[in-house]
Order: sequence, then structure tokens, then C-alpha cells
Amino acid sequence: MLLPGGIYLIINNYLPMAGTVVAFKKYNFQKGIFGSEWNGLKNFIFLFKTKDAWIITRNTICYNLAFIILGTAAAITVAVLLSEIKAVRARKTYQTLILLPFLVSIVVVSYIVYGFLSTEYGFVNHTLQNMGKDKISWYSNPTWWPLILILVNLWKNIGYNCVLYYATLMGIDSSYYEAAVVDGASRWQRIRYITLPALAPTICILTLMSVSKIFYSDFGLFYQVPMNSGPLIDVTNTIDTYVYRGLMETNNIGMSAAAGLYQSLVGFLLVMLANWAVRRQNEESALF
Repeated sequence: MLLPGGIYLIINNYLPMAGTVVAFKKYNFQKGIFGSEWNGLKNFIFLFKTKDAWIITRNTICYNLAFIILGTAAAITVAVLLSEIKAVRARKTYQTLILLPFLVSIVVVSYIVYGFLSTEYGFVNHTLQNMGKDKISWYSNPTWWPLILILVNLWKNIGYNCVLYYATLMGIDSSYYEAAVVDGASRWQRIRYITLPALAPTICILTLMSVSKIFYSDFGLFYQVPMNSGPLIDVTNTIDTYVYRGLMETNNIGMSAAAGLYQSLVGFLLVMLANWAVRRQNEESALF
């Protein structure tokens, strides 16, 4: 039973690791990966001497931290609200509404965002004009894009994350709540002393899984939603989009590979550090 999954992991995850040598070579298409000349750490030195290294690292980590903190808080809040709804029909209706954003692909999301923010035909600018305000050129003004990207990410992922927490809440023994009511506990006290502690293991595991991807970014969110607009590069450029642009636009294979290896190594270290911190507090909540 494990054989198909094991074969997939070997082919998809382990065999490509041989390609990491490109990060240490001056890649030549004619000579291939293993025939190209070695250039040591020059790709990394060149990468870190540019301002791009700081920008892509800052953007990738800061955005993901915001996604983890705000996304977790929003998903828990909605899950707790759903668990407090007693009517079955109302619960099903709210679940459907919460899941709808998750069912929409990022390509569709990008067009929806464009429909809201288009300079000429966007809903937001149309509303501003009706209020007597000036239009905003969203795709050439980076000021609002950190907030826009955070909101779009929340809208896209809150459904899935909410269901995970909601499933945990449905497994809590109702006798705990009944005993708390008998003892005179308020609704907030029941949430604080029963619901949230029961969610703690799930929160730790999902947060650790999110931290494991903190050095990766949603390519569609940072490339398609801003429509690859040049003026927005400084606030939308992450490691993933940087590697893509390096491959497709500048054709710099070596530095793109160096950025990808840098991404993997730092991501691995962050996972180990986060798991170690959780393990010191509670071994059962750690991944390993």
C-alpha cells in the first residue's frame, strides 16, 4: 500500500535534488547540468549583493507571518461561531458560505480582484466617483497592496482552515459544556476554558505546517492577482515569483537555482526551530 506513495515521493521529491548543483554552476544549455562549469558560491554572492535578496526575503516572511496570525485567528473565530449556532439549517447555510471562497480557484480570484480594482471599470473606483472622490490607479500604486493581498488570502483560505477547526470542535464531548452550564459558566467562559484548550493541539499542528511553508509563497496570489505589474514589484515580489522571473525573463538559471536552494534551506531550519520550540512546551503537539 505504501509503494505508490513511496515511488511518487522518490520521483517527485528526491530525484530532483540532484539539480541543486545548478546553484553552484555557471549553467550552459549546450553542456547541460553536469557538464557546466563550477563557479562555487558566486551565484549566492551575486544574489545577496543585490537589493532583491532583502526584498524577496522580507516580503515572503512578513506576508506569511501575517497570513498565519490573521488566518488562524479568523478561522478559529468563524469555527467557534459555527459551533455556537444551534439550528442545523443555519449551520449548513453558514458552512456553505464559508466554503465558497475556498472553492474558487486563484485564477478566478485574480479576475474578481481586477473587477474590483480596475482603474476604468472597477467597482471600487466607480463607487469613489459616485462619492465625488478621485479614482485610484490601483495597479500602479503599491501603497494598498499589502492590505489587498492579505485580505485576498484570507478570503481564499478561511473556508478550508475553518472546516479543520470546526471538525475538531465537533469532536468535543458535549458533557463538558453541560457541566459548565450547570456550574454557571457564561458562554465566553465555556469558549475560554473548554473550546480553546480543546483546539490547542490542532492549532499547534496547523501552525507548524504553516511555518514549514513560511519561506514559500502562493505564486498565483503574488503574480496573477497584481497582474505582474512593474510598479508593484517591491511589495509583491517573493522568492517564488523572483525565481520565475529569473527563469522566464532574465534566463538566469544559476541565480534562480541559488534562490530556490536558499529558500529550501531556510525553510527547513525554520521548521526544525518551530518544532523544537513546540516540543519543549508540549511533546504531544509537536510534529516529530
